[in-house]
Amino acid sequence: MGRIFVIELEGRTYKCKFCKTHLAFADDLVSRVFFLQARTFHCRRGKAYLFKNTVNIILGASEERLMLSGMHTVADIFCCCCGQIVGWKYEAAREKSQKYKEGKFVLERGRIIDGFDTDVSEFYIDARLMSDAEDV
Repeated sequence: MGRIFVIELEGRTYKCKFCKTHLAFADDLVSRVFFLQARTFHCRRGKAYLFKNTVNIILGASEERLMLSGMHTVADIFCCCCGQIVGWKYEAAREKSQKYKEGKFVLERGRIIDGFDTDVSEFYIDARLMSDAEDV
């Protein structure tokens, strides 16, 4: 087994919930474009997001899977560091209306975190104005 080289992404990213490994750029999120067209993605565990690209993943075996949108050839994707399943890749779609998904990746919302949220400091600054007299 070889050594794992992890790609660190700059900017706003989505990370593995379990080990914080970078998985995708927020700019590669496709499903927000389709949000206006009422296309949302779901998995067994809840919401999911469609991405153009991902990094630091291991692709599982391809299989035919019946999904809410029809029959697709998909491959599960796993975090390369901790091995947790984080979503799947659409290899092929049978229906013409679903062809836009081919070659794209779905990350399950419950298995990823928004890197932007985790980089924010966790301390609180009281912004109220106080006079010296109130300190006593």
